[in-house]
Amino acid sequence: MAATAADSTESRFMQCMEIWGGNRAANSAVSIHGIDAWVFSEPYAGHTSGGDIHYVSMCGGGNIGRFVVADVAGHGSAVGEMAVNLRSLMAKHINRVDQTQFVRALNQEFARLGQAGTFATALLATYHAPTDRLITCNAGHPTPLWYRMDKRTWQWLEHDVPDRLESASNLPLGVIHPTHYHQFAVGLAKGDLILIYTDSLIEAKSPQGRQLGEKGLLDLVHRLDVQRPGQFCPDLLESVRVYRGEATLEDDVTVLLLHHNAADPPPHSLGEWAKVIAKMTGLIKV
Repeated sequence: MAATAADSTESRFMQCMEIWGGNRAANSAVSIHGIDAWVFSEPYAGHTSGGDIHYVSMCGGGNIGRFVVADVAGHGSAVGEMAVNLRSLMAKHINRVDQTQFVRALNQEFARLGQAGTFATALLATYHAPTDRLITCNAGHPTPLWYRMDKRTWQWLEHDVPDRLESASNLPLGVIHPTHYHQFAVGLAKGDLILIYTDSLIEAKSPQGRQLGEKGLLDLVHRLDVQRPGQFCPDLLESVRVYRGEATLEDDVTVLLLHHNAADPPPHSLGEWAKVIAKMTGLIKV
């Protein structure tokens, strides 16, 4: 698990109604209005694809960006099918700020996987550029980390975070009884970072067999330079490698870092709106 240098990372700016990602290896920088993101994903044992799935989308108006990281146990056809179905769900709900219907549909996919004996977790984050709000829903996934530029510190981004916005919090989701998921919103300040990752990071073991764990991860990120977000993921992965020593990872690894640049979407030209409408009506495939 060693990310390549930041200057060799593939970079792209998302277009309206675009969806990017999958379950293959990635070392990419992607941007939407208001957010710069860096994605590193490496399937286990050098496989071309793995059980970690990541997607980024941007809506037709450029106001809504969505980030999804899912961890499906195992590899092979079940994961590939889940990746395809997840992309379809992203496309169906691409223009909706509210994630409720999306998560319910995702839960149905999880239930289907569960019937086949496959376990999955997911973290969904929707960014609304006009209000600088990030709406998050965690379906059994490791807790993300939030760097607060105003407080100059890291904290866990979870449902009971003190600074969540009550108007969009505590909305029950899910159809898998007795599990209930909640979505909640926080307001991002310019320079804030959100770190999303799969469990292989916190399950990394030292040569003595001790897992890094959430506390160990929090200790690591506190030592890293937040002023260079493009280098943050490689630095984090190198820190985990040093912690492991000669020990190898036992699963896929995916790290997604969001950097809030607070940029507002520019107005669309008539030609751009025509293209968006063509995508929304199916004349252009998303």
